Order: sequence, then C-alpha cells, then structure tokens
Amino acid sequence: MGVVSCGTTMLDQGVFQNIGAVTWDTTAKTASFTAVSGNGYFVNTTSAAVTMTLPATPSAGDIVSVKDYAYTFATNNLTVAPNGSNIGGDSSASVVYDVNGTSKTFIYVDGTQGWLVTNESTDTSVGESFVAATGGTITTIGDYKIHAFTGPGTFCVTSAGDVSNLLVVAGGGGGGRADIGAGGGAGGLRNLSTIPVTVQGYPIVVGGGGAAQPSLGQGNNGSNSSALTYTSTGGGGGGGSAPPYTARPGSPGGSGGGGADLSGAGGSGNTPPVSPSQGNDGGIGAGPTPGQPVVGGGGGGASAAATPVPTTPPSPGIGGNGGAGLDVSPFFGCAPQPFYQANQTCRGATACGQFAGGGGGAGDGPGGAQAGSGGIGGGGKGSSPGNSAGYAGTTNSGGGGGGGENTRAGGGAGGSGIILIKYKFQ
Repeated sequence: MGVVSCGTTMLDQGVFQNIGAVTWDTTAKTASFTAVSGNGYFVNTTSAAVTMTLPATPSAGDIVSVKDYAYTFATNNLTVAPNGSNIGGDSSASVVYDVNGTSKTFIYVDGTQGWLVTNESTDTSVGESFVAATGGTITTIGDYKIHAFTGPGTFCVTSAGDVSNLLVVAGGGGGGRADIGAGGGAGGLRNLSTIPVTVQGYPIVVGGGGAAQPSLGQGNNGSNSSALTYTSTGGGGGGGSAPPYTARPGSPGGSGGGGADLSGAGGSGNTPPVSPSQGNDGGIGAGPTPGQPVVGGGGGGASAAATPVPTTPPSPGIGGNGGAGLDVSPFFGCAPQPFYQANQTCRGATACGQFAGGGGGAGDGPGGAQAGSGGIGGGGKGSSPGNSAGYAGTTNSGGGGGGGENTRAGGGAGGSGIILIKYKFQ
C-alpha cells in the first residue's frame, strides 16, 4: 500500500492542483492590472482606484488572492472585473471593494458559478458593499439608510459602493384655466436600482411644482429634479385658453397635462423619453355638443394615463380624473400612507408611499357638474361649482395641480418633487 503525503487528496488528478498554493507578488500594484492564476497581489490605492481583471479563460482550480496594502480601499476602491467569466454566478458586472484592509481569495470552480470567494461564509460571491454618506433627512430601516431630499442639497459619499434604490420625482405641472380647464401632469418619476457611487459630493436638485394659473391660460410646467446623474422632467401644464375659446392641448412633460374643453388633446408623457418610462399621457377634454358635458381632461400620472372623461349624453359634466401615481413602498420598505382632504379625495403622499399622481380636470355640463379627482399620489382635484379653484398638488409628491373653471377661479399649482436614496450601511 502506498503512502499518501499530508495535504494531498486521492481524487482525480489535476482538479485541485492550485487550491491553497498562492505565490505573493510583494511589489504592490498601484495601477490597474490583469491577474495571473496562482499569484497573490498587494494593491495600493493610496493615490488612485485600481481595477484587477481576473484571468481570461480560467480552468477549474485557478486561484487569485488580493490584499489591501495601505488600508485605503474605502477612499480609493478596488474593482475586480470578471473578464468574461462569472463571479458567484454573475457575469454582468464588476465587483467593488470599499472596506479598508480587505483580503480576498478567488478560486475558479466551473462555468456556472465561475469565481468564488473562499474566505467568506455568508455569501456565495463577494458580499454587498456598504455605503456611508450624509445629506438630507436620514431614516434607518434595518441594515439600510434612506436619505430624503425635499429641497436642494448634496449627497456626500464617504464610503463608496452601490445605492440600492434611487427615486427621482420632478415637480408636477400646474392646472390650466379655460372655460373648463385641465389638470396638470405629474412630475416625471424614475425609480432605479443598483447605482454605483464613489467618494464625492453629488448635487441634488428638487424641482418645484408649476405655479398656479390665476388667469385664463395654459398651466405652467413643473421643474426638473436630478440626483446621481439621473434627471426626471417636470410635469406638463394642463390645457387652458382665453376667449375666443378653442381646443387647447396639455403640455408634454414627465407626465402630460390634460387637454382643455373643446376636445383639446392631452400632452405626451415620458417627454423626453427614458427607459423605464417616467410618466404617462394626459387625458382629452370634451364638449360642447348638444347634451354633451364640457370638461377638462386629467393629467397623466407615473403609473397610469389620465382616466378618459365620460362623454355619453346626457351625462353630468365630470372632469377627467388624474392618472395614478406609483407606490414605491416595496422598494423603500414602508407601507403607503396617503392622506385625505376633508372632501375625501385622496391626493397626498408621505415620504415613502404613493408619488406623482396627475391633477384632475374641471367639470361643468347640463346634467350637473363634478370635478375630476386628483390621481392617488398627490394629484390635486379640479374645480367645479362650489370650489374656489383647482386644488394644488401635494408638496413633495410631484402631483399635478387641478384644472380651473372660467367663472370660478384658476388652476392649482403643481406639487414639488422629492429625492429618495437608499443603501445598505451594515
């Protein structure tokens, strides 16, 4: 019987040739490089970030190790690039290390998992990098922090990594005023995930809502919001006109404003176009024909276009309802908590819930009149008999303002926008 030496396993020869055998290169790397199997590398990021590219076309048992030489990965990160193979089953992205003193050993297993890190027990690949940052109003939920910006500011990153979720909501458009005015479109809403951030200050812009329209005319567009290089477009103003009245369309924007009476067209949403879409189209106005109501269309919302107005005679003059906003609570970890006005028309949003509802259109007609409701997520209700004006969109919801009616008062202002940034910190 032969003698088996310590540390050797009697399995298929060659499968475990390099496991545990690493030769360390003691000249620290200060610039990006491609690793060679069987080598360990000290990486010095004191002056700049470094990318280590893993070997191309690896074989089972190939091994690479790396160590933070100067304990500076939190300041200047190490990026590990997959070079065509998987890392922990994923080949779609590089991995960023941002914790001082990090030490990792990568072993290539097979084409399915690719490279696995052997000195981590809680993750099959490389773990999730932690972010540290300041700015805005900070809420802690479990292992995550959420920064809410309701006005301009700076998101200051002190430890780089990936932002889990980013919400960028622009200001809503104001409602228009005509014979029967239309609701403003919601501010553009972009809900994005897995965004790398580096150590720097990121300027935050929160767009204001379109100003109220006290006189006859089209509503004012909302202003853009931006964060971490992403921009959402202000909502389009609702349609409006002065004598002689003609069909007046809503303005395009993040979501489009509704069209005024006389069959004005709704404004286009997702303008300019981005993917996924930041909003929807406004509704068409209606009337007048014998027995037909005269109503303004609703503004588009983040998750739905405005509800079409009822036009079948004889029909009450019910203004178009604003399109619904988006419930972001599945992404930011709390339940939606919309609030209600005394008239029970839902038109609000909390810092975590429903955002970017379209404004409702004004109503009038031979069979009675009723204002269009604002879309859930901050859209303002339109004007109707008994109302002094279209309701404003809710502050920091991106909701569109309600449309105004000629014999009463003007269109409501759009609601200002908001920025939410969520990341794992521990």
